[in-house]
Amino acid sequence: MIDEQSEPLFSDLCPRLVRLAYRMLGSVADAEDVVQDAWLRWLAADKETVREPTAFLRTIVTRLCLNQLKSARRRRETYIGPWLPEPIFDPDDADAADDVTLPLMVALERLSPLERAAFLLHDVFGMTFDMVAEAIGREPATCRKLASRARTHIHEARPRFALGKEEGLRFAEAFFTASRTGDMTALRAMLAKDVVAYADGGGKVPATPEPLVGIEAVIARHAEMAATFIEHPSRLVRYVLIDGLPGFVTIESGNVVQTTALHIGDGKIIGIYVTRNPDKLQRVMTDPIH
Repeated sequence: MIDEQSEPLFSDLCPRLVRLAYRMLGSVADAEDVVQDAWLRWLAADKETVREPTAFLRTIVTRLCLNQLKSARRRRETYIGPWLPEPIFDPDDADAADDVTLPLMVALERLSPLERAAFLLHDVFGMTFDMVAEAIGREPATCRKLASRARTHIHEARPRFALGKEEGLRFAEAFFTASRTGDMTALRAMLAKDVVAYADGGGKVPATPEPLVGIEAVIARHAEMAATFIEHPSRLVRYVLIDGLPGFVTIESGNVVQTTALHIGDGKIIGIYVTRNPDKLQRVMTDPIH
């Protein structure tokens, strides 16, 4: 366990280190394990030789994450259905500079580990390319190219404008009501024509095996589910921001805990992200804000 009293510096940095590791790995448990490992290495380090403790710790965390990503990518090659990161609920005091929303997390999966690291460290956490180079063991010019390639690949996933929290949660409430009451007219009015819906069950619980692309596919699926919602009503737990997106937590048929996050652009829902894999939702009911 990390002793916050004996190491106040590490304690102060710990939340941001966990966020960095989570953005790299998509798993809170894996992120916490990495930071715990970094803590042990920090204890063993010669502090007198560490000029920039923050950069030193970010370097340790980044390198540990890069090691983990190699095995994580192999596991995801055999993952059943769409893979979504473990959902986290954004606290009110979340770092305003960290605009890594759920769509961007999904887009990061398409990058190489080094591209992901260069982008996150420079574009999100504000490290210079010299510092990034030290963290990932590449030349600054190479890191600049890695980050540039990453930006090109994930351009569309970056937030185009800030949607106010209250407005977003009103969207989430309207979506919940329309989808659970079978009001397809109201639901259609909220969806963009090119909306994409993802459902991550991980092979553990029923979930749509492939992304649904386009408004007609999404409407058809919700029309199919309408009868189920009538027979087995969803139990709403709360409306909340999930990885920066408005959404809600529910308990569905069979006592399946589920999170639904909505990506909204130009006043329409352009992405629906449903997480049902119980392995990713163990914290949702016991530790809902972290």
